[in-house]
Amino acid sequence: MAYVINDDCTACGTCIDECPVEAISEGDIYKIDPDVCTDCGSCADVCPVEAIHPA
Repeated sequence: MAYVINDDCTACGTCIDECPVEAISEGDIYKIDPDVCTDCGSCADVCPVEAIHPA
């Protein structure tokens, strides 16, 4: 099950560098491609506003 980024996202960019499969795309609120996400949780571990959660 892929992780998702909620509206608390501040688009800080911290999560993008942590994703080993490049599943995160930039925007006003970042998005995780569920077809690419491997459910590793690296992005959630580094999110400073806790905006990333398992779907």
